[in-house]
Amino acid sequence: MKVAVLDVGKTNVKAVIVDVAAGRELAARTKPNKVLTDGPYPHFDVDGIFGFFIESLRELHAEHGFEAISITAHGASGALLGEDDLALPVLDYEFRYPAEIEEAYDAMRPPFSETFSPRLPGGLNLGAQFHYQRRAFPEAFRQVRTIVTYPQYWGWRLTGVAATDVTSLGCHTDLWLPRVGMFSSLVERLGIAGKLAQVKKPADLLGHVTGEIARALGLNKPVPVYCGIHDSNASLLPHLLQREAPFAVVSTGTWVVLFAVGGDLDHLDPARDTLANVDALGRAVPSARFMGGREFEMLTGGQGKATAEAIERVVGEGIHLTPSAMPGCGPYPHAEHRIMNAQGSLNADETYVAASLYCAFMTKTCLDLTGASGPVVVEGPFTRNTLYIEALERATGRPVIAATGSTGTSVGAALLASNLSASQVAQADAFTTSTLPDEFQRYCTEWGRLARSLPDMSAL
Repeated sequence: MKVAVLDVGKTNVKAVIVDVAAGRELAARTKPNKVLTDGPYPHFDVDGIFGFFIESLRELHAEHGFEAISITAHGASGALLGEDDLALPVLDYEFRYPAEIEEAYDAMRPPFSETFSPRLPGGLNLGAQFHYQRRAFPEAFRQVRTIVTYPQYWGWRLTGVAATDVTSLGCHTDLWLPRVGMFSSLVERLGIAGKLAQVKKPADLLGHVTGEIARALGLNKPVPVYCGIHDSNASLLPHLLQREAPFAVVSTGTWVVLFAVGGDLDHLDPARDTLANVDALGRAVPSARFMGGREFEMLTGGQGKATAEAIERVVGEGIHLTPSAMPGCGPYPHAEHRIMNAQGSLNADETYVAASLYCAFMTKTCLDLTGASGPVVVEGPFTRNTLYIEALERATGRPVIAATGSTGTSVGAALLASNLSASQVAQADAFTTSTLPDEFQRYCTEWGRLARSLPDMSAL
């Protein structure tokens, strides 16, 4: 079965054809996800993205064909629909609100013990976005008829059917109670209880593409569109089908999101960006996150590689990058990022090595905070960084598996449209390379000591 997947990441958007039986991509089209700065606030270029999707699907259908469409998108986004179109633009979750709006929101949001949503910067709590839009644009907000979560916005554009899904509602929104599977009290406080679209599971059939869309894609008949899923949960889904708990999945991209299947839900720390996500089956999963892909790109500028000489200098001299390169999130949200023990500047390769080890240690911290145990499966771009994989395996002392080949989000989203058994899901590749020197364990211990000793900048 071939499934077209629309994959809306924070950094890039993709249209992908997945051969579900083989568990791999056949073809893909990609474009940057540009944030527009015109209008009332920074917002996503949804018309540009949708035009890209239509053009890409038309080309991919002509080349490969597909039998269904599935959708995956980043969290912390939703769409406010009016009668026929958006009532307000889809807000960029990195936008920061005035202090008085933040304070009012803090006073109304439910406690972490109910929602398992930590208080996050800007609009990373979807409820905070709706509060800002309601307060800042009351007239436009009154025109809202229906609210959909972000994967379902794209499904609505394809089918005309509105919905929300449990994985997007359960993604640190403040709007959902993961333990019991129902809306939180914030929904009533925001006055949106009657506007949120029907809640569905990701694998539910949303509808079929409209006749107009079918003609634009060159289809002989409308194809089914499945409800859709939060992108990190899409990475988790194949492993839920083929593994027994406990295990952990590390989904990498702009964000590094960790799912500790069989982990500790009762001792999560909201001050350290731990939370509960909701998986494709509607179950609460202990999770943690940091903005690892953004940090790695910012630190390295996309340059460098893990040479033996660079590893020898960084590990041998104890050169450390400390948290947090992106402040305000992750397990050390208020720590001041530093370069420690560097005598002289680092070249591109040395920076690459130090950044790779930093991301591995941040991932280990997240594993520890969620009570994760068992093997660790890494999905996404960091699978290509063998130094990161080896460092994570050495630091945790348990198997780390790089799910190379297809991106986890696309394959996981494609599974929503199929009834495949777990045995038909492509297996990940075991990691075997060894490049780190014997003194790496000392280096690892020293990084943990440095991270714990950094001052909390929020208290200064």
